[in-house]
Amino acid sequence: MFKRSILACALLGAWGQAQANGEIDTLRAEFARLKQHYEARLKDLEARLQAAEARPAAPEPAAPAAASGFNPEASLILQGRYAHRKDIEERGLTGFLPAGGHAHGTERGFSVDHSELVLSASVDPYFRGYATVALVDEEVKTEEAWFQTLGLSEGLSLKGGRFYSGLGYVNEQHPHAWDFAEVPLMYQALFGERFSHDGVQLKWLAPTETFLEFGLEAGRGQNFPGTERGGNGVGAWSAFAKVGGDVGVEHGWRAGLAHLRARPEGRAGHWEDTNEVEAETHFTGTSRAWVADFVWKWAPDGNPKYRNLKLQAEYFRRSESGDLVCEDNGPAGGACTDGSDAYRSRQSGWYAQSVYQFMPRWRVGVRYDRLDSGTVDFGALPLEAADYSPSRWSLMTDWSPSEFSRVRLQWARDRSMEGISENQVTLQYIMSLGAHGAHKF
Repeated sequence: MFKRSILACALLGAWGQAQANGEIDTLRAEFARLKQHYEARLKDLEARLQAAEARPAAPEPAAPAAASGFNPEASLILQGRYAHRKDIEERGLTGFLPAGGHAHGTERGFSVDHSELVLSASVDPYFRGYATVALVDEEVKTEEAWFQTLGLSEGLSLKGGRFYSGLGYVNEQHPHAWDFAEVPLMYQALFGERFSHDGVQLKWLAPTETFLEFGLEAGRGQNFPGTERGGNGVGAWSAFAKVGGDVGVEHGWRAGLAHLRARPEGRAGHWEDTNEVEAETHFTGTSRAWVADFVWKWAPDGNPKYRNLKLQAEYFRRSESGDLVCEDNGPAGGACTDGSDAYRSRQSGWYAQSVYQFMPRWRVGVRYDRLDSGTVDFGALPLEAADYSPSRWSLMTDWSPSEFSRVRLQWARDRSMEGISENQVTLQYIMSLGAHGAHKF
């Protein structure tokens, strides 16, 4: 019996060993099959990689910034007004040779004042583009069209094209950003309204806690006080420096100083001669101007949404020297006979204003403008200098139901022309359709 048990155990062990050897063989066969499969896949991947490396490199996808160039920020600024004015055939500033270009707000009664189409976008990671087209009655005018570099090192940026100069505080602002219906008298005397030209602008923003910016511009200088030269070279140079900062959380300020040098050739104008007949004049020489500006802003707890106050002032001094031609106006009984002589002038002006938002959506403002005709020397020409100081008081209130709309009522006591004292009433609307970038400080 015992022998039979030993034999049975031996037989069972042999059978188990056979079974184990069979499973191992099966596992070995499966492992060999998987190894062969993965080796085949690796060889296939290596072949595909070699084929891909042999093909020419595909162009890299465009950067996200470039895509925005096909979807620029676009806005249409609509402006219109009703203006109550005296019936004066030609307006000007007594004692100042007239500036060229167009001035907004000279129409009487109802008018579509000044509408603008604005387009801006990043071109790619290196450049940004901007264009403003003004729509004034039948006239379509390119006000600005420029590119600006992005990401230059050391705080530098370069702008090229047609742009409003960095001179002063108001000069870079478009009409819809003005706090009053008209530009200050000093800008009318200096530039006709604002100074722009075709050229380049280099700016440097210092890496300091205090805002510190310097700029240099060179351009064609085709607008007043310059003229269209139609040749090579630079017609106008300008430079500016701006500094600013915060005082606590509630106050912020900015001050600036700028200089402009233009070289007009045959700049057209008109002036009353000694017989009180309007004479045509042409000036060739050098025009130099200094502009100083200062702005102070206050908002409780640094939040301007509900209440804020802005104090703003600018001052200019201009000198011109060169030759002035007084054209023949004999048929009209004038005293000019196509003569020319040396012309010299030193003139100045300033304005100060305050705008207070006393509750959400509502603002009030007051501004005083004053010019000094200074000293004007016509040499031996039969022209007389006017000893007069143009001035104007302006009061306004406006209501902005949203950031896209504004309605303004303004009253002004204008004495910019000798012998004429005028009460001017203006009702104005400003509507913005579409995306529009934030305005500067």
